[in-house]
Amino acid sequence: MKKKLLALLLALSMLAALTACGGKKDDAGTPEQEVTAPAEDVDGTVDQPQEEPEAGEEVSETQDADGSTVENLPADPEKKPEGGNLPADTTQKPESKPTEKPVQKPVEKPAEKPAEKPAEKPAESKSVDLAAFFETFASGENRPAMMQADGEVLDAFYPGLSNIKTNQCGVYTAMISAAVGELALVEVENAADVQAVKDIFQARINYQVGDDENPGGAWYPQTIEGWKNGSRIVSNGNYVMLIALSEGADDVVNSFNALFT
Repeated sequence: MKKKLLALLLALSMLAALTACGGKKDDAGTPEQEVTAPAEDVDGTVDQPQEEPEAGEEVSETQDADGSTVENLPADPEKKPEGGNLPADTTQKPESKPTEKPVQKPVEKPAEKPAEKPAEKPAESKSVDLAAFFETFASGENRPAMMQADGEVLDAFYPGLSNIKTNQCGVYTAMISAAVGELALVEVENAADVQAVKDIFQARINYQVGDDENPGGAWYPQTIEGWKNGSRIVSNGNYVMLIALSEGADDVVNSFNALFT
């Protein structure tokens, strides 16, 4: 029994020796590199060996505001991030907008102009013989005897009238100053002078009637009253008339207007 045990121990010793000799040399005869396991810290963590930069690579340092220095190692371009995936490209590419087609506005048709009517020709003013009208007036009943005023008398009674261009002009006054009877008939060349003639006629009435401070040119109270109540100014086109009568002034106006109908 002891012999078997000794033989077994001897075989184990020889096996251990052979194993030790085989660990020193491999089949090619080169010594096997000894691998040293990294030392574990007390807390169980393993210190990883720091990689030193290869020759020729620059190491930059950045100094923080507190004076500490941090080494900025150059990045290994061949080193891929863990997981074998390349970092995602975070560069934002501009979104390509679809090309907008210009909006075509509907062609507006030009508005149709209404048919233009031919311009109406102004009605031709009726030619009236003012001298003939005076003769008709003078031949009526209850008309005072009258004479035509011209020259200095016309300028005294109707200042400015002789300065207006007229086609016809006739002013007739009563021969007796106490009688209320006066007729002035004018046809002007230019229609723009119609108002000027009417103003001159109104100034004649104002002078004859007077006011509270100045007695009227008619002088007699009854004559002044006749001018105040029996004076009329009327116009038709380029024709203007002043009539002053104690009675029947409106009838004369109607006869004058009838000439232009």
